[in-house]
Amino acid sequence: MSQVQAQGLPEHQTSAPHPEHEGARARALVRETRPPRPGTPAAWPPAQRGPLQGVPGSGAPGQVSPRDGLGGAAPRQAPSVLGRRILVVGADTGDGLSHQLRRHGHTCARAALGGAALQTYGSADLVLLDLELPDLDGLEVCRAIRSVSRVPLIIVTSRESEIDCVLGLQAGADDYVTRPFGIRELMARIEAVMRRTQWQPAADAGPAQEIRHGRLRIEVGSREVTVDGVPVVLTRKEFDLLCLLAQHPNTVVPRRHLLQQVWGDSWSRRTVDTHVSSVRGKLGDPGWILTVRGVGFRLGTV
Repeated sequence: MSQVQAQGLPEHQTSAPHPEHEGARARALVRETRPPRPGTPAAWPPAQRGPLQGVPGSGAPGQVSPRDGLGGAAPRQAPSVLGRRILVVGADTGDGLSHQLRRHGHTCARAALGGAALQTYGSADLVLLDLELPDLDGLEVCRAIRSVSRVPLIIVTSRESEIDCVLGLQAGADDYVTRPFGIRELMARIEAVMRRTQWQPAADAGPAQEIRHGRLRIEVGSREVTVDGVPVVLTRKEFDLLCLLAQHPNTVVPRRHLLQQVWGDSWSRRTVDTHVSSVRGKLGDPGWILTVRGVGFRLGTV
């Protein structure tokens, strides 16, 4: 028995999957969760609790075979912690990612195409995004999600270069993991990302649909802004900037955070300053957005 098998990990996780050996393994692992058709949101399967039943590759229902990395031992219990709803975006590479996530108590949905992912991410607690997608560039999918959502997102890819990592993080990813990886490392990174996002409002509570701040009123759903009942016409980025500040009215929002959340991959100081100046002018008073030098901006009261 190899050292990898003794640790209870599948041998195919120790190295990048070879194209010649991907076929059979990928078909076996994807049989349980077929990717959605283009434009069709993925369905969230029921969360697994307790012993694994009917795992792909097992000899019989309710049993776990040696090929699952457990050496024929008793079925493994799912962790007692509440699992996450994880959306896995990209083709099955043969590393059994969805299968491994379920073994650790998470609920998984798979989107093989970037277009399907853009329709499904709103139901997920976390997104694992491959950069190699057949319909869209993975970085563009990351930017599109990040422009409208703060859902935690980790890029999981075979691209190992430093520039790819930098571009991924600048596009809005919370972390960047390259294949091959250990499943324990990925689980630790998922929990670390979730801890860093705990300061945000709870996902099940949902964002406020209406924000009132003195004479300022923001309708989040319809993206309408009024001051004393008078409509204020803002561009998309101007609205996103104002809404982000209004969601944290007593907090100084760092400039870098504004850039990440509103623009994704733009790192120009002039970008923020120009939009802040424009929003101040349209709201009719510079006191609506206050500058905290060296830190960022916060919403003021006029």
